Amino acid sequence: QVQLVESGGGLVQAGGSLRLSCTASGTIFTIKTMGWYRQTPGKQRELVATITSSLTISYADSVKGRFTISRDNAKNTVYLQMNSLKPEDTAVYYCNADILAIGRYWGQGTEVTVSS
Repeated sequence: QVQLVESGGGLVQAGGSLRLSCTASGTIFTIKTMGWYRQTPGKQRELVATITSSLTISYADSVKGRFTISRDNAKNTVYLQMNSLKPEDTAVYYCNADILAIGRYWGQGTEVTVSS
């Protein structure tokens, strides 16, 4: 059984910062890619950022230069540092992990609200 637990969401004013964390637990040998996605009501879940086990990183154009993804393989944890937040960043943020020989898992989501 694998679980992903996110934390760090909340309410922040525009221009502010938040740091999200997501830790995977359970029987895990290797996590290939970890990532963050977000979703707002009525819209599809969209990619925010991903990071592979070899630390190859990709970002959505909308967050480039403002968000930074990182991971600690020893802790099975991925982080998302979000700076210069905008109201349009308001969403539920979901962590995703692609685990070798097991499959992809999602966290329960953490809500981020950016007020103008």
